This record gives sequence, structure tokens and C-alpha cells, in this order.
Amino acid sequence: METPGSQSSLHRANLERVVRAVRLAGSLTQAEIARTTGLSAATVSNIVRELKEGGTVEVTPTSAGGRRARAVSLSGDAGIVIGVDFGHTHLRVAIGNLAHQVLAEESEPLDVDASAAQGLDRAEQLVNRLIAATGVDRAKIAGVGVGVPGPIDVESGTLGSTAILPGWTGTRPAEELRARLGVPVHVDNDANLGALGELVWGSGRGVKDLAYIKVASGVGAGLVIAGKIYRGPGGTAGEIGHITLDESGPVCRCGNRGCLETFAAARYVLPLLTSSHGTGLTMEGVVRLARDGDPGCRRVIADVGRHIGSGVASLCNLLNPSRVVLGGDLAEAGELVLGPIRESVGRYAIPSAARQLSVLPGALGGRAEVLGALALALSEMGDSTLLDGTLTAATPAFT
Repeated sequence: METPGSQSSLHRANLERVVRAVRLAGSLTQAEIARTTGLSAATVSNIVRELKEGGTVEVTPTSAGGRRARAVSLSGDAGIVIGVDFGHTHLRVAIGNLAHQVLAEESEPLDVDASAAQGLDRAEQLVNRLIAATGVDRAKIAGVGVGVPGPIDVESGTLGSTAILPGWTGTRPAEELRARLGVPVHVDNDANLGALGELVWGSGRGVKDLAYIKVASGVGAGLVIAGKIYRGPGGTAGEIGHITLDESGPVCRCGNRGCLETFAAARYVLPLLTSSHGTGLTMEGVVRLARDGDPGCRRVIADVGRHIGSGVASLCNLLNPSRVVLGGDLAEAGELVLGPIRESVGRYAIPSAARQLSVLPGALGGRAEVLGALALALSEMGDSTLLDGTLTAATPAFT
């Protein structure tokens, strides 16, 4: 038995610190591990050697700052994680390993009016199909991350009221999918997972404070503060879409008037172009037409950007993030939307906060949320499970 404070317990703690750093980052050089964990270079070198001999990590030659280095990542066969993203019109599933490699990914249409049971059944079927296609060992599944377009109560895991998936209100997606798959399941809203995906794999890499803005059927923000997703005590942090821009404006689905969402979300924006472009337009189509020079679509995109920028300015004044990442179809508009966002930030944000802010398009496109779901599953598994050679539920790595 290990005694707290003993040499063996300290060694075990250091092993877990190194494994956790590598697990969350995907790949780190030994120098980066030392900086991240606060351990000495000699200690890191010895631990990496031990972990490599035990088959927990893989070490490959790389370069850092023009010098030769060794990149450390978790072994590709150490475990498997699964990401599930429920969107307004789609279901997307990805399977990855602990080395942050995506092994398989697939999406299919999802009827927005389908019941939660139907949606979860579809997810179970798609997960099982991908598992069969990749031939992964079910015993190595460490966990599943799930994204839903609505607020999740942090305490109970219950999905709050949502007009995007109305048949899901009051359900507990993690609990119900866990019963179907027989493995640990963790759930969060899609904007938080978009932020996590971009933080780990995309435009948020290297920063500790950012906001991921997702504009689709609604408008939401995933907030990262000091490197961690901030959800708030009730799980509703980041509802930027319900910042009031005009108290005499259109009635929002939340019951208030003139919310940012009523000026930026697809359900409100697309009807503006019906008289000139007919019905059947999607936000993806509007962006494509705008990039091709269509004046009406360019004007609408610019207006949406200015409205989003007003909301971002409020975030800057309150939280002072160093980076804002725009996700969803709108990000494909590039400078047509990013320019107006920056213009509004410069006008309405505190100058010092505006100067420190960079506004970038997401690097992951429509994959941000499902990759964020993979990252969620990775973050919630315990490090002791890897060191002990077991894959059982453990204490969350971060919240």
C-alpha cells in the first residue's frame, strides 16, 4: 500500500501528471511536458522512458525551435473515445484514439422534430456501425462525449428548454446513451464542444482565454477561461445570442425582444432574402453567393457581422478574451463577416480589450463540435486507468 507523501506515491503522482498533460494536448515534446507539469527535465525523461517501456506512450523524433526533439503521445492502441454531435439537422459521430487520431467519422441527416428516443437510437446505430467498420475493441472504449444544441444542467445532466430540439427538453442524454452503449458518457452543449474542439485541434491552439461563437439556427458561445471550459453554475454560460440589441426589436424564442439571435441566426436572416432570391436558401448558400459577389447576400452577411461584433464587444468588456473564433457556416464568409465583426468590436469594446483581441474563423468547420466531443471524452477519463491498464470510469480531469 502506498503511503501519502511516500516516494512511491510521489512517483505515481508524477506519472499521472505526465500522462494527463500528454492526453489533453495530444502530443508534447519532453521540454513542453516539463513546462506544463513543472517537473524537471531529468524527471520527465525518466518518466517518459518508463511509460514507453510499459507501452503507455509512443516517442517519435521531431523538431522544436530548429532543434531536434522527441514528441511524446499516448499509444495509439491505449484506448478509444467516441464523439457524438446532435445538430439542428444532422447527427455526426467520430471515433478516435488517445493519441488524438480520428479513426472514422460519419454524418447523416437528423429530423429536428424526432423524439429524443429516436435520435439516441440513431446515434447508437451509427456508433455501432463505425465500431464494426474500424474493428476497434469495445473493451478499450474509455468514454463517449456528446454535444447537444441546448443548455445542460451541470448537476443533473438534464437538457433544458430548447426550441431547436423541442422533443428533447427534460431528457438526460448522457444517462440514456450510457444505458445503450454500456460505457461512460459525458454531455455538453454544442457551443462548448466547438470551443473545446478549436482549443485542442483548431484556431484556439496556444491560447488560454477564448470565445467560440457558433451561428446556426441559434447563436451561442463556448467560453474558455484559463484553459478550461466555463459553464457557469447552471450550465448556461455563453448564451450570447440573448444579449439585447434592440428592446423594440423582433420577439425572440426566449420571449424577449431584439436579442442578438433575432438579428444573426439563420431562421431570422434567411427570410430577408426571400423576396429577391426565393425560398430554399440556406446559410451555406448565402455565404457562397456572397463570396461570388451577390450584393444582397454580401449586405446581409455584413449586417450579421456587425451585430455579432456588438455581442463580442460585450464579451470583451466583461471577460477580456485574447481570441474569438467564429464557427458554423458563417465562418466560410471570411473577411466579409470578420471585417464587420472587428469594426463593431473596435467601436463598442474598451480600447485596451479590443487591441488585445484577435478574431479568426474556425479551422474545423462543421467538425468542430464532434471533435470537441472527442476532446470531452478524453478530458473526462482518469489517468490512473491508463497506468493500471484498465478503462473504468474515473475522476474527471477538468470541468
